[in-house]
Amino acid sequence: MMELDFDDSLARGLHRYVRTVSQALGLHGDCSCVQAEEPISAYIPLDGRFSRFPDRDVALLWEESRGWSAAVESGGGDDLHVVACLGQELLPPPETVASWTRRLFRSHQPVGLVVDRGDEPGHRDAATMRERLATYEFPVRPLVTAPGVTGGS
Repeated sequence: MMELDFDDSLARGLHRYVRTVSQALGLHGDCSCVQAEEPISAYIPLDGRFSRFPDRDVALLWEESRGWSAAVESGGGDDLHVVACLGQELLPPPETVASWTRRLFRSHQPVGLVVDRGDEPGHRDAATMRERLATYEFPVRPLVTAPGVTGGS
């Protein structure tokens, strides 16, 4: 488990990152849940079902030690069963997460492959995680210029 000094800027960064992933998936509103205490994690419920689990709800999970995974309800309660992991870096770009999720729903192959990331260097570096989450703290605003005004000095 990563040792994070989880200040407000990191909490805001994690919330914004998860919200950006939700938007990349085409989800609207505040449908996600973020746990800002260690171990930090996030939950995004999804519409639709996997063909292998037609009677179970699907969710995306983000965990500080694993990154993104897809999970289905256990069938008898609130427990979730991970059926696939993105298997890349812990904080991939939101569109990467969205594309992977869409492929999971389109796949005719059985969902069930769990990719173990192992101990790849840099994936569990707390300082890097703090820096990367902090970049999501504030929304990126496009530069707006008045008509007829050009940039430069």
